[in-house]
Amino acid sequence: MHKYRPTSSFISSIVAFWARIRKKRNMKDQLFQYIFSRNPQALLELYNALNGTDYSDVSQMEYVTLGNAVYITMKNDLAFLLSGTINLYEHQSTLNPNIPIRLLMYLTEEYQVHINSQKKSIYGSSLITLPTPQCVVFYNGKAPAPEDDVLQLSDAFENKSVTPSITCSVRMININSGYNQKLMDACRMLSDYSRFIQICRDFCGKIADRDLALENAIEYCIDNDILKEILETSRAEVLGMLLYDFDEEKYKKTLKEEGREEGLKQGREQGLKEGVFRGLIRMFIAKGKKGKSYDQVLDELELTDSPENALLYEIVLKHSPDYDESTIFSEYMASVMQ
Repeated sequence: MHKYRPTSSFISSIVAFWARIRKKRNMKDQLFQYIFSRNPQALLELYNALNGTDYSDVSQMEYVTLGNAVYITMKNDLAFLLSGTINLYEHQSTLNPNIPIRLLMYLTEEYQVHINSQKKSIYGSSLITLPTPQCVVFYNGKAPAPEDDVLQLSDAFENKSVTPSITCSVRMININSGYNQKLMDACRMLSDYSRFIQICRDFCGKIADRDLALENAIEYCIDNDILKEILETSRAEVLGMLLYDFDEEKYKKTLKEEGREEGLKQGREQGLKEGVFRGLIRMFIAKGKKGKSYDQVLDELELTDSPENALLYEIVLKHSPDYDESTIFSEYMASVMQ
């Protein structure tokens, strides 16, 4: 059995590359956040659909999504100010009862930033006004969940006999296909996202090759005007995100059935490496199609010159103008395996 043998420094550089991409584009490898952080009109439409309002001027809305918080290991997905409210929107593909405490931590950080920006002191004698929080989780996991639910921070409190001095309520909305149709009708982008995820699942259920399944799903959605503009203009990035987000659940299920716990670790590592390389290859292909030189590719992707990157660029050019990804991937991996 051959094993991957690209240099550790090269692997580190690619991981760092994806970290820069996430930081630069303010995303966490989640298509939901990617869509709404890039499209304020769609986010405003989503707000209106949730609250029964009719705001139309996106200039009234201000993104305040957290960057790198000092004591929070994860960034929040979306946060914005509008009409005296601060709206924290999170996307979840798994049920998480700890969402209220997470959002309370995010809200505390948001308020700190807000107060600092106003150059006011919490120790002063004047009341500091704060935007009213609205916390919403959009759930699209496979586990059964109510159509619309409210998660309470108080559910986590140990002593139920006393009245808590603080609480936090989070609305959890099921956005899987077939749920909350009224909301979907009021927000086209949310509806398209829900349909896209379901279509990807359907194709993955029919086609064993995950990459081929996703390619076919994307083609189907483009042909049927589902997230068409995003998929046409950012296809490589979307695919890169999907592949980088390694499907650990699938490996766990398969390998546990075979009783190979050590294989679980190896499978996870190999799957992550393949996802990293496939994402990188798609970025190189996208640049190659635009006629970018090797130096331009390195500069635009903020990569360093290395034998592995030079080889990948050479292989990508070799397979122009078709740029068959599977062929490029196989040839490249064969070259870096010993």
